[in-house]
Amino acid sequence: MDLLALRYFQAVARLEHVGRAADRLRIAQPSLSRTLAKLENDLGVPLFDRHGRRIRLNRFGAAFLRRVDRALAELDDARQELSDAAGLERGTVSVAAETLLPLTEVLRSFIADHPLVDVRLRQSSAAVMAEQLRNGDVDLCVASQPLTGPEIRSRVLVDEPVLLCVPVGHRLAERRHVGIPDLAGEPLITTRVGYWQRELAERLFAKAGLEPRIVCEGDEPAVLFHLMGVGLGIGLVPATGRRSDTSGTVAWLDVDDPDCHRVLTVAWRRDTYLSAAAQRFRDHTIEHFPTR
Repeated sequence: MDLLALRYFQAVARLEHVGRAADRLRIAQPSLSRTLAKLENDLGVPLFDRHGRRIRLNRFGAAFLRRVDRALAELDDARQELSDAAGLERGTVSVAAETLLPLTEVLRSFIADHPLVDVRLRQSSAAVMAEQLRNGDVDLCVASQPLTGPEIRSRVLVDEPVLLCVPVGHRLAERRHVGIPDLAGEPLITTRVGYWQRELAERLFAKAGLEPRIVCEGDEPAVLFHLMGVGLGIGLVPATGRRSDTSGTVAWLDVDDPDCHRVLTVAWRRDTYLSAAAQRFRDHTIEHFPTR
């Protein structure tokens, strides 16, 4: 068996679809199928259960994939470590985040200081981020929900209250604070399932015995904030939003619940080599958020 066959197997095992794996690897599907068949012949066991055109990783394949992931990760780490040791100025760092807004100023100063580093960003839910980190698809995650696992380390960047944002003229706009029961029946603007604002809202409403009335859900909280300003509904927004708000179209209220806060962290894997570029970006991000 050769290294290329192992990478082909890894791609098919993760996707459980030969056609999609061939597209991702940019090779012909028959060639990929022949490589898998030869690998299975060399190992003496089938790695997939085949049902017509569908395939599924079997117990032999699952056991083999764990070893292949480990071996290929070690080789990739070794290549990156040698590049760093050779003093190469260029590097790549891949970062996933639930919302990219907190990274804009971080990126501005990092790119200015490290113009040759290739920064790649992905917007993902917490569950997808955790999987990307475990698979080695990203180096770092910036998350407002815990990314757990024995192999994951994290550092708190911001721990801040989350406020209620309502349009000016709303019945609650003149109040300084509000309880979740006061929000019964109110139109709520929030993110899609899996993102931290949605998870927080559902948790707080459930604790109060209420069902949130969601009128708008999206991927990017910054856009949702503007929809609150035009009067579509109310929403939960971290306190940093109030400090940067100059619109005059919304009012901000404290929420009478100690769980109504956001903890922003940067996370990485402790059991793999973190490239010099990724280390620089992680440290730069931590330094950018001095209040932890």
